[in-house]
Amino acid sequence: MKFFIDTADLAQIKEANDLGILDGVTTNPSLMAKVGIKGEAAVINHYKTIAELVDGDVSAEVVSTEFKDIVEEGKKLHAIHPNIVVKVPMIKDGIKALKWFSDNGIKTNCTLCFSAGQAIMAAKAGANYISPFIGRIDDSNWDGLELIAQIAEIYSIQGFETEILAASIRSPLHIVKCAEAGADVVTSPLESIMGLLKHPLTDIGLAKFLADAKSWA
Repeated sequence: MKFFIDTADLAQIKEANDLGILDGVTTNPSLMAKVGIKGEAAVINHYKTIAELVDGDVSAEVVSTEFKDIVEEGKKLHAIHPNIVVKVPMIKDGIKALKWFSDNGIKTNCTLCFSAGQAIMAAKAGANYISPFIGRIDDSNWDGLELIAQIAEIYSIQGFETEILAASIRSPLHIVKCAEAGADVVTSPLESIMGLLKHPLTDIGLAKFLADAKSWA
């Protein structure tokens, strides 16, 4: 399973990348705003910086909702760097744009997926990634992890090549469960990635080893 970090914060991206396990980055307008990136030129420069920092796919989200505008915006994003993946919303014109991008060799990530039906539509349109938002699904009293498993089963049966990119991750346990459910990729905040390292027995065991090692002196 690939590990992406869901942020526009360069320091967090570098910290995750320094671990040697980072495969890519996902961003959105909200994450850009969170780190104070505003205006088209600043956003484009920030995407370029991220893409040059990480050796892997970087999802850059369009903010248009009509087919022609999505395509034009997507072409601009694609031109920033070879690693840029155009992030397209799960709407009617988004599906049309996904097909256009697929036909023209531009990689895509279909975002804001909340159902298996939407995942099927994205795969049929040729999306490279589909992003089910499992945390938000859980918030609405549905089971986000069950959706990941359902999509994984459908894609396996039907032979769809679209990768399942589990998004809206809320905890390290979410990451583990997504791996069990068949996600190809998980994108999460740095806190959840780092949380995978933690276990109290590791801390206790290390403290004992270090204490015993002092007797060697």
